[in-house]
Amino acid sequence: MQPDRWRLLLCIAISLLAGLIVGAPFLGLSIGLLVFILWHYRALAGFLNYARHGAEDNLPDVPGIINDLVREFHELQSVNRQRDEMMTGVLERFQEAAAALPDAIVVTSGDGGIEWANSRAGQYLGIRWPEDSGRRLSNLIRHPDLADFLKRSQPGNTTDVLELPSPEDENRQLELRVSIYGHAYMLLVARDITELHRLARMRRDFIANASHELRTPLTVIAGYLESFNEDHEHCPPEWMGKIAQMRMQATRMQRLIEDLLRLSSLETAPEQDLKEEVPVRDLLSSIHREAVTLDGDGGHEFELEADESLWLKGSQRDLYSAFSNVIFNAVQHTPGGGRIRISWRRDGDGAVLDVRDTGEGIAAEHIPRLTERFYRVDKSRSRSKGGTGLGLAIVKHALARHDAELDISSELGVGSTFKCRFPAERVLTRGRLRASVFA
Repeated sequence: MQPDRWRLLLCIAISLLAGLIVGAPFLGLSIGLLVFILWHYRALAGFLNYARHGAEDNLPDVPGIINDLVREFHELQSVNRQRDEMMTGVLERFQEAAAALPDAIVVTSGDGGIEWANSRAGQYLGIRWPEDSGRRLSNLIRHPDLADFLKRSQPGNTTDVLELPSPEDENRQLELRVSIYGHAYMLLVARDITELHRLARMRRDFIANASHELRTPLTVIAGYLESFNEDHEHCPPEWMGKIAQMRMQATRMQRLIEDLLRLSSLETAPEQDLKEEVPVRDLLSSIHREAVTLDGDGGHEFELEADESLWLKGSQRDLYSAFSNVIFNAVQHTPGGGRIRISWRRDGDGAVLDVRDTGEGIAAEHIPRLTERFYRVDKSRSRSKGGTGLGLAIVKHALARHDAELDISSELGVGSTFKCRFPAERVLTRGRLRASVFA
């Protein structure tokens, strides 16, 4: 800064002196300042050329502030170059790590254009990088479920998954997850779950086949035990207690096999079965009569209230399995004289089946696991009542096939509430009547 001031003062002094000598001090001063400005302009032009091209051989060497500016710029440029090299190395290592993952990784921009993909994306999704750079993901993978899945994706939500066959190999099953980050950037991860599907199918087939194979011998055993019971005059008295226990266990095994077969059929049944128009009020009336029969001398107080105009689109057999298991479960776990209220009503745009009881209730830590297979809150008590531990698992699968959800709330010593919530697309309106039944 100081050399520039002295240089300006010297230019003014020389120009003014020269102007006084020729008798035109103002003209001399103007010419001197113009020369000074042109000299600085030339220095700035050199700096601009260096800023644009950045070559060491064209680095301007002018004393003063312009030279200091050039040096500072050169230092910043060197720092940025080192930073760029470091970031490039980090990016290359990230891409190498992502390429080594067993999952397909695709990164898209806010407008859906592909910004990067690893090699697995080509094997699983048919997306090649960099050939497909900038192309929209929805144009490369034309699947209606994927389009809806991407529209539903929200920032911070990584729990939603979508399963669909690979566009490159229909025998390969994929599980897709989406994460939204930054300015609407999207990270799509596709995992190969073909082996998991194969193992699940083997498990279902094994359960179904084993249950079918066990059904016949159990039927024979139960038949002979029944005949022993009817012909008890010819049996030693000490056998009768043992025969009664065998009959009870055979019946329990038959019930378990029936539930296993029902659960297996729910898992493998085609979607075409979900086209029936089901009169829910009539279905609940039938289940209500069966529940009264199941209660026997229990003295339960039943209340059924159903909107006759609300029907469902789905499978009547599956809905019967779901509703009967929920209602019979309430009967089994409500002490004699308790109250069971069944309500079928509209819930916003959808509909809900509400089953409330005044039973013993369920502790909060058990509620998340109630729909697991063979999970029991009290194993000995459940077995003594003939429970198989599969009832609520059947409810969960039957409702899932109808895009419905099961909500469970309970309080120890007060009772429990089971709600089956159905979306609007499953609800049909038939007539305008309402009906209530009390028993």
